[in-house]
Amino acid sequence: MMSLTKKLALAVAVFAAPVLSAATASAEGERYVLVSHAPDSDSWWNTIKNGIALAGKQMNVEVEYRNPPTGDLADMARIIEQAAASSPNGIITTLADYDVLSGPIKAAVDSGVDVIIMNSGTPDQAREVGALMYVGQPEYDAGHAAGLRAKGDGVGSFLCVNHYISSPSSTERCQGFADGLGVELGNQMIDSGQDPAEIKNRVLAYLNSNPDTDAVLTLGPTSADPTLLALEENGMAGQIYFGTFDLGANIVEGIKAGTINWGIDQQPFLQAYLPVVVLTNYHRYGVLPGNNINSGPGFVTADGLEMVEKYAGEYR
Repeated sequence: MMSLTKKLALAVAVFAAPVLSAATASAEGERYVLVSHAPDSDSWWNTIKNGIALAGKQMNVEVEYRNPPTGDLADMARIIEQAAASSPNGIITTLADYDVLSGPIKAAVDSGVDVIIMNSGTPDQAREVGALMYVGQPEYDAGHAAGLRAKGDGVGSFLCVNHYISSPSSTERCQGFADGLGVELGNQMIDSGQDPAEIKNRVLAYLNSNPDTDAVLTLGPTSADPTLLALEENGMAGQIYFGTFDLGANIVEGIKAGTINWGIDQQPFLQAYLPVVVLTNYHRYGVLPGNNINSGPGFVTADGLEMVEKYAGEYR
């Protein structure tokens, strides 16, 4: 009969074996580069940075975040080329403009670098450039869902404050919203630029010229925060229907106060975190999800703010 001591030793050995195997597999030294289209001034991307940092730590891999400081897409194309030339195990990148960025991405894939498209672009475009998969929120679909929601709430006209009009995916949000309402987009979308004072002034000017506008749609904190100030100044805060893409500290406070009806959460943390995990497991074990991953849209209202508020600007 086996002694109790021998039984315990055998149990520990059996349990420890897969742990040792996993520890060996995790020390591979993979390196992944995430390239975004965001300018340095866009704080929303801090959640993306936190997402890849946490994934890098948990998966024991090296991660880098690179972006064009001013948001210039031609500059971004060069950054993708430079990232590919550095021979990483994988590149995670946004596809903000297919015409500008598809060439460098295809070249990276052709050179043997595995690519995942995240945040912007579409699943079809990701497949066309040879990416492994797409992780993000289909922008037109998200805008359309928001438009249907607003239509159900009685909205018939709106202002879309587009702070990144050079990105086709931003326009898709506005177009989807218009189609959800069942109206023409027309001049209901403005190029607000990214300067907070200019955004505020352009919103005020539009609403002054179109006082019967039912709703305002902003595309993230960059445009939402100055729009909040504009509505406070002209007395429309809490009176006009206000929806926004993405979350941030001021957006959360606006939802709590009732000046913002809802925020669309595309869960940017997952858009950065999951590609690192997927690529690492693909390179170590040869496994890959069978489908793209839709991280959104999810609508955040005053009823579901507890976790969002706790982690706003960090993981949400």
